[in-house]
Amino acid sequence: MSLRDRLTLVAAGVVAVVVVLVSTATYFVMRHELQSQLDGSMRGVARSVQENLGNIPGGPEEDGGSLVEVIDSNGDIQHLNFRGSLPFDPSILDVARGRTSHGFTRDITVHGIRLREVVAPVSDNFSGVVDQAVIVVHSLDEMNRSLDRLRLVLILVSLGGIAVAAAAARLLANAALAPVSRLTAAAERIAQTGEPSERVPEGGAGELARLGHSFNTMLGALEESLETQRRFVADASHELRTPLTSLQTNIDVLRGDVELAPDQRRQLLDDLHRESQEMRALIAGLLELARGGAQLEKQPFQLDELVEESVERARTRFPAVSWEADRIDPTVVDGYRDRMERAVWNLLENAGKWSGDGSAVEVSLEDGELRVRDHGPGFADEDRPLVFDRFYRSAAARAMPGAGLGLAIVREVAEAHGGTVAAENAQGGGALMRLSLNGAARPGSLEKT
Repeated sequence: MSLRDRLTLVAAGVVAVVVVLVSTATYFVMRHELQSQLDGSMRGVARSVQENLGNIPGGPEEDGGSLVEVIDSNGDIQHLNFRGSLPFDPSILDVARGRTSHGFTRDITVHGIRLREVVAPVSDNFSGVVDQAVIVVHSLDEMNRSLDRLRLVLILVSLGGIAVAAAAARLLANAALAPVSRLTAAAERIAQTGEPSERVPEGGAGELARLGHSFNTMLGALEESLETQRRFVADASHELRTPLTSLQTNIDVLRGDVELAPDQRRQLLDDLHRESQEMRALIAGLLELARGGAQLEKQPFQLDELVEESVERARTRFPAVSWEADRIDPTVVDGYRDRMERAVWNLLENAGKWSGDGSAVEVSLEDGELRVRDHGPGFADEDRPLVFDRFYRSAAARAMPGAGLGLAIVREVAEAHGGTVAAENAQGGGALMRLSLNGAARPGSLEKT
């Protein structure tokens, strides 16, 4: 069953319950009212007989169709306004003998006819002793016919009301779910075409309008993600093609029939080793970027220890560079240690590549911010806004090994930890890289927390 059908059914059901309850209450209220009016009329007749026995009407037609009979304490009929007699039982005799001082009212059936009966005591005019009872009986046929007509009218009104409510609920459901239908149609078209460029109207207000806005926001994010994925695949394919082509060329030369001198063969093997290393680094970078936000649970780790270990590694990798790490404050980070280690190493490796022999690289970690400053050429004005883009390499960097993924990985890791990374030209020359983790870093060590 569709949502539209369920809404219609629920609305019609609620209206049906309300209509039935109202109709039932109306029926019983009207029945009580009619019965009260009939009882009042019959008690009036009984009261007039109590006040004056000679006041008995000449016939039922003179008192709205009521039959009146007076019996004594022995059950003998003393007065009546019709031919025949009414049945009586011990309860009526109890009233005539004064045992039930207030009388009673009840429904009885005589020869299959439903009647209303009022029984009241009658006192002797001289002694005031109750020695008789007046019985007033009236047919319930007229009241029952009125109730039957009322019941029929209420049933018809209820059915009509439920039908109208169902139709109105259907119209309201169609109007209310029209935005949902548009969203569904758009989602189906996007699923078929794979192109999330379509947008749905956002007019109106309320929850459905917010749903439309959220849906368009989701489509925009999906479109941007797909475009980023396409660019990533295209760029990765382009970057992988170059080392693969070079590898294939060198392998073909080694497998060829041309005799190579030992020095030439050694040079080709060295080229193959270097290109395979570059390929390995490129694939590792691509995997790092591809996994993006797919992370395990964050764990606390000591960033200062990680930085010190990376600096020691950089001293081994770039022995001609002086690595100065005088200010490394104890810092705890809630995040992903392996990814942060990759990002820190990329910053140090980038600084080492651009530092000449005998140059210095200064590393510091203060207030949740890692700073790496080298004394190389720095950034050109046109390159600085682009250094964190994937596969971007400046003109000067194209002569050096790399695929342009190192700083892009640093930015991905920083954002995964709620931080930022910035590239600046340092005063006095060189580049300054700032990795800020204020949102995830706190001073201290794990042993003290």
